[in-house]
Amino acid sequence: MDKNKNTVLIVDDEPQIRKMLHIYLDASDFHVEEAEGGKQAIRVAASVKPDLILLDLGLPDMDGKDVITSIRGWSQVPIIVLSVRSVDEEIAAALDAGADDYMTKPFGAQVLLARIRANLRKAVVKETGEPELANGVIRMDLVRHEVFLQKEKLLLTPKEYGLLRYFLFNCGRMLTHKQILKDVWGQAHNEDVQYLRVFISQLREKLANDPATAGYIVTEPGIGYRMETVAPCAAEATTS
Repeated sequence: MDKNKNTVLIVDDEPQIRKMLHIYLDASDFHVEEAEGGKQAIRVAASVKPDLILLDLGLPDMDGKDVITSIRGWSQVPIIVLSVRSVDEEIAAALDAGADDYMTKPFGAQVLLARIRANLRKAVVKETGEPELANGVIRMDLVRHEVFLQKEKLLLTPKEYGLLRYFLFNCGRMLTHKQILKDVWGQAHNEDVQYLRVFISQLREKLANDPATAGYIVTEPGIGYRMETVAPCAAEATTS
């Protein structure tokens, strides 16, 4: 791969569309990667870390909006949706999910290339991120939605996973009850502090499977919770 070329990932289940886009982009000096389904697109995005993604919404294995949501969990790579869906509700939903731009099929090659360049200019500081979060002996694979303590896989419910992910993203920060409830469960649960306590208790119990994680989630009385930042070497020392 030429490191001096911007890499564009084409995600579309129609081979003729991928071929046409590949020709356009190759002629305009882009490096091209392809995926025909949503799950493959997420894997390729994680491994290749493209500079921009062209995404169809009508994929065979999952809706394109879910692909956007998954990738946005660990990357801010520019995403341009290319879709036959032209109703306002679909466009708004894709943009709300995290898409940067939206073009309806059919489209002109020159306009598409101009949109690609415009979105690449906006991403001067590339925030592709890493598809993994870690703190001490905890490691979270954001692509596969898997959590490990040391090398042991930890089984979490979707809400427990979302809560742990939020703590890892905000490691070291004091988080209020309302802040956690709003960001993890949504506006409707702002006042459900007891509901939060139940999930914190469940998460702590599962993390307690490894003695090294004892005390990772600290209670700030009357305020909220904080996940202590633990260096990998410190975690290793705790378990040795």
